[in-house]
Amino acid sequence: MRRRPMHMSAGAQEALRTALEELRAELKVPLSFPKRVLKAADKAADEARLPDKDATHLPFFTIDPPTSKDLDQAMHLERRPGGGYRVYYAIADVATFVRAGSALDIEAHDRIETLYFPDLKVPLHPPVLSEGAASLLPNEKRPALLWQHDLDAHGNLTDSSVSRAMIRSQARFDYAGAQQAIENGTAQASLALLREIGELREAVEVARGGISVNLPDQEVTLDEDGSFRLRYVATLPVEGWNEQISLMTGMSAAQIMLDTGTGILRTQKEQADQNVIKRLHDIAKALGIVWRPGISYATLVRKLDPQNQQHMAFLTEATSTMLKAEYTVFRDNQKPAYTMHAAIAAPYAHCTAPLRRLVDRYTGELCVMACADKAPPNWVLDALSCIPCDTARGKGGLADRQTVDLVEAAVLKDRVGEVFDAAVIDTDAERGKPREGKVFLADPAVLAKVVSTNGLDLQLGSGIRATLKQADPAADEDKVLFTVP
Repeated sequence: MRRRPMHMSAGAQEALRTALEELRAELKVPLSFPKRVLKAADKAADEARLPDKDATHLPFFTIDPPTSKDLDQAMHLERRPGGGYRVYYAIADVATFVRAGSALDIEAHDRIETLYFPDLKVPLHPPVLSEGAASLLPNEKRPALLWQHDLDAHGNLTDSSVSRAMIRSQARFDYAGAQQAIENGTAQASLALLREIGELREAVEVARGGISVNLPDQEVTLDEDGSFRLRYVATLPVEGWNEQISLMTGMSAAQIMLDTGTGILRTQKEQADQNVIKRLHDIAKALGIVWRPGISYATLVRKLDPQNQQHMAFLTEATSTMLKAEYTVFRDNQKPAYTMHAAIAAPYAHCTAPLRRLVDRYTGELCVMACADKAPPNWVLDALSCIPCDTARGKGGLADRQTVDLVEAAVLKDRVGEVFDAAVIDTDAERGKPREGKVFLADPAVLAKVVSTNGLDLQLGSGIRATLKQADPAADEDKVLFTVP
C-alpha cells in the first residue's frame, strides 16, 4: 500500500521557506557565483584542452536521479573473452576545465561541495561546467578519466587502470527506469550485466566483511505544486549494483595511491568502544532482533528488512553510532599508520564525484599520473596539506541534518496535540536521563526527541503512543518534541 502523502498548509510552507532561507544565511551559503567566476567558467568551457585518446566508440550509459544534470559517472560493461568481465567507468574530468590558482579553483575551495536543499541546489562549480561542458550528458562528447577494471568470473578485481579519454554517453537512465528494463528483459546487454556484476561484487563485499546498510532515505521533496513532502524512500537493487561499481573504483584508486606513495584516503576506524557495542546489542534485544553470538554487525544488518518497523528503527540508530570518516593525506612514501575504511573493509578513496566534491579532482589526477608512470603534478602536491582542512569546512552534512529538522517541524506544524505510534530507539539513561530519548515514526518519516512526563523511564525498543508537544521550524532547539504523558 502506498503511504498517504503528507501535504502542509500554506502557513507551514511559508514557515519552512523562511526557515530554509535563514539556515542558508546562517551557514553563509553562497547562492550565486561572482561575475569573474562565471566569466572564467565560460572561457574554460570554450578553451579546454581535450584528450587525444578517443573512446567514443564505447556505448556508455549513465544512471542518476531523474532531475540530475551534473552527471559525474558513465559506464560500459562487457564480458571478457575466456571468462570474466571488463568494466569501463568514465568520471567527469573537472581538472580539464579548472586550473590550479584560477578563479574557478579558488571558488571551488571556498565551496568544498555541492549543497542540496529541498527548494534549490548550490553547486560546487558554475552550471555551465557542472551541468554543461563537464557533465557526461547523453549524445555529447566529453573529456573523462576513463577507468578500466578487469574482473574474473567471480567478480574479483584482477587489474585496474585509468587514463584520460574522450567519451560519449549514448543512453541516460534513472534508477526506476534502469531497474524496470533489467527486470523485464529489455535492457541493453551492458545495462543487463550491471545486475550480474553488481551481485558478484556484493558477494565479494560480504566475503571481505564490508557493510552495506539497505536503509531507506529520509527524503525531502518539493512537488510541482510547491508542497514539501517528507517520506522514507526504499532503495532499488540497481542503486546497490551501481554503488558497487563506484566502490570498486574508490578501492582501486586507494590502492594505486598507496602503491605510489602519495594520495588522499577516506579512512574510518572500527568502533572499538565496548559500551557502544553493548548498547547496540541491547537495542537489538529490546526490538526483538536476534543477534546470535559470533555474528558480526555487518552480517546482521544485511539480514534486516527496512520494511519491518523494528528493523528500520535498529538500522536508523545503529548507523548513527558509527565513527565518522575522515580524509587522510600522505606523500613521499610516508604511508599513514591507518589506511582502512572500516565500513568498506578496505582502503578507499573518494574519486567518482568531482562535479560535486572537491577532493575527487585531486585523487583522480593522482591516479591518472600514477598509471602513466608520471610524478604527481605540483598543483596537486601543493594542495595536499590543505585538503583535510578544506574538506572539514564542508557544510553538506550540517545542511542535510538541519534541513531535515526543519522539514520535520514544518510537516508536523499543524498537528501539535495529536498522538502518534512510535518506537523508542534511544534513551539518555547512560547520561542519567532515562526519561529523555529519541523516537522513530514510520509515517510521517520523522526522528525526534521524546520526554517521558508520566514518571516512568523510557525503554529501548518499546512501542509507545507519543503526543506531539512542539513542531516549530523557528525553534532554536527541539524543533520537534514528543511527550509520553
